[in-house]
Amino acid sequence: MSPTSRKARVRALTGLSALALAATGFAAAPAAQADQPSSEFAGNSHPYRHGVVPTKESAQHANAASAAATRTSNLKYGGGVDGIGVTTGAPKVYVVIWGSQWGTAGTDANGYTTMSGDPSGEAVRAQQLYKGLGTNNELWSGVLTQYCEGITKGATTCPSTAAHVGYPTGGALAGVWVDNSTAAPGQATGNQIATEAIAAAGHFGNTTAASNRNAQYIVLSPTGTHPDGFNTSTGQFCAWHDWNGDTTLSGGAATSPYGDIAFSNNPYVTDMGTSCGQNYVNSGNAGLLDGVTIVYGHEYAETVTDQNPAGGWTDSTGAENGDKCAWKGTGGTGGAQNVNFSTGSFAMQATWSNVNSSCQISHAIVP
Repeated sequence: MSPTSRKARVRALTGLSALALAATGFAAAPAAQADQPSSEFAGNSHPYRHGVVPTKESAQHANAASAAATRTSNLKYGGGVDGIGVTTGAPKVYVVIWGSQWGTAGTDANGYTTMSGDPSGEAVRAQQLYKGLGTNNELWSGVLTQYCEGITKGATTCPSTAAHVGYPTGGALAGVWVDNSTAAPGQATGNQIATEAIAAAGHFGNTTAASNRNAQYIVLSPTGTHPDGFNTSTGQFCAWHDWNGDTTLSGGAATSPYGDIAFSNNPYVTDMGTSCGQNYVNSGNAGLLDGVTIVYGHEYAETVTDQNPAGGWTDSTGAENGDKCAWKGTGGTGGAQNVNFSTGSFAMQATWSNVNSSCQISHAIVP
């Protein structure tokens, strides 16, 4: 992957004082050079962490260093990877509850899969979120539908004739798999996460490239684990996404017999508390899972607009549509806020709109 086609995107925690870090309970990451001079957040070199959600501290440090000024440019089309730029059909989300650490599975009154080893209720909240997308006439997903593929590389607008990102009418949740056959790794590599996503494709019977063309696999790791270094001094991030064929994945690319597989590394977000969004929008108990829906929504939005990174939509620094609007405050047209789906009210961040050249929490659906 060349620097021009796949820019490093990690947002590691650097330059903060020991006192500030101690307040959040994390150790300082060693200082390092950014992978790209224009990279928004200086940090460790992990180019496969596409669309990575930085911790709030990491984002705030970057803003203090005036790096936020690089967020003003519109996104450009990357030309596609393996012929894939964006999710053009109705997005399908498959939730993978990975590892025996999740405990015993059950079903609640609403039909959601519950886990006895899920103290914060993240698995259910994820299902509610994905099932609610595309319902209640919500227009948070509408922002994403302005992006397309099959156009000139470097273009910043989409003609009406192009294949646009699909709207998840009636909900995006397509399946849930509890893979508790073995324990999830304590520190899974990118390759291991991708391999789990490929196994999930097989489990769901998505055994052709066509069946995975509009699918994404959300790999949920159990509490106390550190997938790709999450919640460690070298992994001050909240989540990221990629595809199985990325040769820069830690551990290498993962071979898929089912075509290209888009997946997200979704750690147990509440293990990071306020650093990954707890109570970012709502106070008290109502906001304990704010970070879960903000972070998981961020990765969903970036997967549908950049399915095989970085063949989709990124700006001149390599930032995707969610990156440009992460931890930018609350309320208004571009801040994080509650969005109502048929499955409940969810704290969501805005995403970047090329039409408005700004962060937007809603936009009319582009046919």
